[in-house]
Amino acid sequence: MSEGLYVQYGCGFTAPDKWLNFDASMTLKFERTAVVGRMYTKNAQRFPVNVRYGDIVKGLPLSARSCKGVYASHILEHLALEDFHTALENTKRILTAGGIFRLVVPDLEWAAREYARRLDSGDPKANSFFLSATNLGKEKRDRGVRGAAHSFLNTSQHLWMWDAPSLASALAEHGFSRIRRCYFGDCEDRMFDLVENQGRFEQAVGMEARA
Repeated sequence: MSEGLYVQYGCGFTAPDKWLNFDASMTLKFERTAVVGRMYTKNAQRFPVNVRYGDIVKGLPLSARSCKGVYASHILEHLALEDFHTALENTKRILTAGGIFRLVVPDLEWAAREYARRLDSGDPKANSFFLSATNLGKEKRDRGVRGAAHSFLNTSQHLWMWDAPSLASALAEHGFSRIRRCYFGDCEDRMFDLVENQGRFEQAVGMEARA
């Protein structure tokens, strides 16, 4: 495989120096605003200085076939289905031939099985568990100006959920090959050790594919 960049999108606060780190958070965009952005953030901590604003759906500012590795952890479930497919297409575009794409999303199968188990055991709050675990439910509606501002900055809602078979099918649809379910720390390219977190693989499904 030829030399290339290592890029993660939806990086949050995990931003190792050897990677190019992008996030599409509106909070990040606000923090980068001159004067006002330096005075306020809604998070307990600010984004690291080496995190750049970038939206995989709109396309990252990177040349085609420039990346040896791409990583996305707990971000693709926040996209509507159409945008998810655009993100996969844009991801494949920036990868070198044979480049590695690793992704992690919450596992719909795990949530469904746990919901069914709780339902069978007579738990009257099984539905609440499922909606909370999948982040598909919303306990309170945002109201007023403050609520509207919070909704604008908040991108935590899940819009489409995935399991291993559906992810494998989607990756194949976009021309990825050597698709497999992956687990924490099992990538042959040790650069991924810098971005992966074991806790993010819990109740989640990881997939690895080649461009």
